[in-house]
Amino acid sequence: MRNSRVALFDGIEEGGIRASSSYSHEIDEHENERAMEGLQDRVNLLKRVSDIHEEVDSHNRMLDRMGNDMDASRGILSGTMDKFKMVCKLDNFFPL
Repeated sequence: MRNSRVALFDGIEEGGIRASSSYSHEIDEHENERAMEGLQDRVNLLKRVSDIHEEVDSHNRMLDRMGNDMDASRGILSGTMDKFKMVCKLDNFFPL
């Protein structure tokens, strides 16, 4: 008789009914799966942000090289213009 009463009230504690262990296990598994999905979403987001960061760094390096090339071209063009001006002045002195 004692065993049947214990079986009848199994899962009842002070303050209410305790969930059975299999049900509790299912809830824990479901919560773990949701948490893992959330972590996977965060990992994917961080990966995209990281990829964007690498892309931005790559573009910044390319723009820096282009800026340096433009400065060098400006220097060469300035020297060429100075020489051209000198030729034009000399041409005025020695017309053909």
